[in-house]
Amino acid sequence: MPKPIRIVVADDHPVVRDGLIAMLNTQSDFEVVAEARNGAEALQQIATYQPDVLLLDLEMPEVDGIETLRRLGEQKAGVRVIVFTVFDTDERIVSAMQAGAKGYLLKGAPRDDVFRAVRVVNAGGSLLEPLVASKLLDHVNNPDALTARQKEVLHWVAKGLLNKEIADQLHISERTVKFHVSDILGKLGAGNRTEATAIATRRGLI
Repeated sequence: MPKPIRIVVADDHPVVRDGLIAMLNTQSDFEVVAEARNGAEALQQIATYQPDVLLLDLEMPEVDGIETLRRLGEQKAGVRVIVFTVFDTDERIVSAMQAGAKGYLLKGAPRDDVFRAVRVVNAGGSLLEPLVASKLLDHVNNPDALTARQKEVLHWVAKGLLNKEIADQLHISERTVKFHVSDILGKLGAGNRTEATAIATRRGLI
């Protein structure tokens, strides 16, 4: 009988982590060997258990997912990483893939997609959810285009709302809004929110 695929799960939300572990453990060829609440713990668990695959959230305290990927690359850890996150922004996807992720799944992906991703990545392949692949292709073809979510954030920025107020409107975290605003400023070549609003207005984006 072949050895099971050894997996570490890193996510700062206990309910998400527990649910993911329970789901993975339904597969006879998977073995979850450790879990982590942040990137620092994930790096420790990988050094200890030498897993085959790491399922990694992006937004975690202390050491986030992108930094974890970078450190794993520097250490040449050998573990193959699947990002499992709510973030679907082009920049986050591109950053994760450039940092060494072999797969990128959005939370809410069907169970079978998660199982397939673990097996494909463990076998040496790469796997992107269709929506993620589409966004990545869009980014390559048109790197300065705003995503649908960024346009929503920009709409509220133009109305003068603060990050916390925008977060409340869109039911996302304030930190996520901050990422979006930073990306918007970069794509528009704006130095601040007022300038971004003026440029967006001229371009007919709002």
